[in-house]
Amino acid sequence: MNSQKLTSLLNEMTLDEKIAQLLQLATPFFEGSKDEGQITGPLASMNISDENIINTGSVLGASGGAKEAINIQKAHLKKNRLGIPLLFMADVIHGYKTIFPVPLAIGCSWDLDKAQQSAEIAAKEAAVAGVHVTFSPMVDLVRDPRWGRVMESTGEDPFLNGEFAKAFVRGFQGKDLKHNTDSVAACVKHFAAYGAAEGGRDYNTVNMSERQLRESYLPAYKAALDEGCEMVMTAFNTVDGIPATGNVKLMRDLLREEWGFDGVLISDWGAVKEMIPHGVAEDEAEAAYKAIQAGVDIEMMTSCYVDHLKKQVESGKVEEKLIDESVMRILTLKDKLGLFENPFRGADEALENELVMSEDHRQAARELAVKSSVLLKNNGVLPINREKKIALVGPFAQSGDVLGPWSFLGSKEKAVQLYDGLLAKMNSSLLLTAAKGCEIETGTEEQLAEAVKAAKEADLIVLALGEASEMSGEAGCRADIRLPQIQLELAAKMKELDKPIVAVLFNGRPLDLHGIWEESDAILEAWYPGTEGGNAIGDILFGDANPSGKLAMSFPHSVGQVPVYYNHFNTGRPQGAPDAQERYVSQYLDIPNEPLLPFGYGLSYTSFAYSNETLSDVTMTATKPLTVSVEVQNSGSMAGEEIVQLYIRDISGEVVRPMKELKSFKKLSLQPGEKATVEFEITEEMLRYHHADLSFKSDIGKFIAFVGPNSRDTVEMAFELVNE
Repeated sequence: MNSQKLTSLLNEMTLDEKIAQLLQLATPFFEGSKDEGQITGPLASMNISDENIINTGSVLGASGGAKEAINIQKAHLKKNRLGIPLLFMADVIHGYKTIFPVPLAIGCSWDLDKAQQSAEIAAKEAAVAGVHVTFSPMVDLVRDPRWGRVMESTGEDPFLNGEFAKAFVRGFQGKDLKHNTDSVAACVKHFAAYGAAEGGRDYNTVNMSERQLRESYLPAYKAALDEGCEMVMTAFNTVDGIPATGNVKLMRDLLREEWGFDGVLISDWGAVKEMIPHGVAEDEAEAAYKAIQAGVDIEMMTSCYVDHLKKQVESGKVEEKLIDESVMRILTLKDKLGLFENPFRGADEALENELVMSEDHRQAARELAVKSSVLLKNNGVLPINREKKIALVGPFAQSGDVLGPWSFLGSKEKAVQLYDGLLAKMNSSLLLTAAKGCEIETGTEEQLAEAVKAAKEADLIVLALGEASEMSGEAGCRADIRLPQIQLELAAKMKELDKPIVAVLFNGRPLDLHGIWEESDAILEAWYPGTEGGNAIGDILFGDANPSGKLAMSFPHSVGQVPVYYNHFNTGRPQGAPDAQERYVSQYLDIPNEPLLPFGYGLSYTSFAYSNETLSDVTMTATKPLTVSVEVQNSGSMAGEEIVQLYIRDISGEVVRPMKELKSFKKLSLQPGEKATVEFEITEEMLRYHHADLSFKSDIGKFIAFVGPNSRDTVEMAFELVNE
């Protein structure tokens, strides 16, 4: 349809039909769904009329596959007066049925091509099953590992998050949503600053200056929108004292007017009605009023709009043009997806059976799981000799719980367990013994005894430890981010046996590693690696793959440091200040200031030597950039990949500047002994920041460029930005 036809369609709609387009309901409300009529739990409180269901604009949680999507759409079109098709939306976060590593793990790959591929595959599987929109990517900046949803983000850095945001959008949407039915529309979330919830507690307050919001938290959302992301989801939290879902300054002034976003804005689940407990709406009518004023087009899973907007329009309180604008944005998205011409779009039951969980998709998941794993420690025990007798011990030894949160369509039964991944690499099954040792948070003497027996007979112990999936993700917040005590006791018992220990960790957040760091000779952070997790870990442990992942989020020394992140500000009394007494500096008395493991950190089975760091000049101008070069050599005996990172510090700004900021990175693949020269261009645009008046510009003055394998271990080169 062209815009004229869409306008004509809008003009044919009654006010009731328009408002119902703004309502999103879960599949049980719809005729043709496998759960039709099963309105239980939180759904039971929604009293939705048949007329509103017939005119509803979109479906939430399309998880029944192509057959269900086609059935729902057919039944809907028979009853909808104007034949307006439904939009089917779902949480396809890190895979549809072929599950990839969780996004935080993908962030640790620093591999934008693999990230884009993962989104392309997720889109193919979702689209053939009848899904039109995915609620991804989540680009919230995260600095507090207590927050369960850090697993959905790609980390603590604005630049890296923005690069991944663009890669995911490219992967999900492709270049032509209408004609490429393998694609789905992306929805960036959660707008805005959800990752800064106080205390790392979900749904909690967010409070920061607008300068900090613009400097650190907004860039990744903007990057996704610049890449063409079709939708935005509001956050549950407050922004400057106002819930995001009713925040006119954030949604109308910034998102719509300043950034020019003209796509669909959807609330998160129930967020419109949640303005009442937030304390900014007295009742549902006021909540509806505030959300529509803020420009929220779709209300997810509450009925404030359909129950109250009509009266507000008829009374003159709400202008009907606001309703029309929202409906037109929804119709436009449906048109972009080609739903008016083909309401069933890519849904194809036969192709679904062929495509979903195909070998090619599983192989891609395996490769990304390898790239996403981070080797945190290795005292010479990895890779494992295939002739060694191994005791695989721990609650994740033979567990299918490797998919992580937001994998509701993934199959734990079809996921490759760690035991099976190791067994496939062994020269003899007699060399591998598995024993649970304990459950995730509990254990028995019998389980411990079985583990001790297996470990005593082995040459090497592989400890498979971590968090159950429900311990992270939405509402999975933890004040204590150590491994559960029973697992620490298991690790201590294994240490007593004086055998080499390799710990493999399955988790959705950075952990306080005390109790496992000291006990282990090697630690591999596998995160939740997805469907092919066991195979990917086997590839790494036996040296068929060389780990190359680098942390996208710092690992704290203690939870007492949180929030801890590399790009922090200095203080007037920094630790080690030469003119300050030792006590009166900004430091803890009982732990270091620095994290245990910094942003960008990750080991390899080989080593890389950096040398000949040079700048093309010591001064630069707005039109004359600089080039930073460094020579990197694989100084070890195994081929490997290195992620070379460029950071910059502004020595003196109008406002305080971070100690370091990631500005670029490049990945090298080098054979043993091979050298390569890496070059980065530093432009004036890379030196800009938000000033006190929120203007975005650079300052004349001195800077430092840092190059290295992580944010801590870098070499410095000074330069100056001067006038032309």
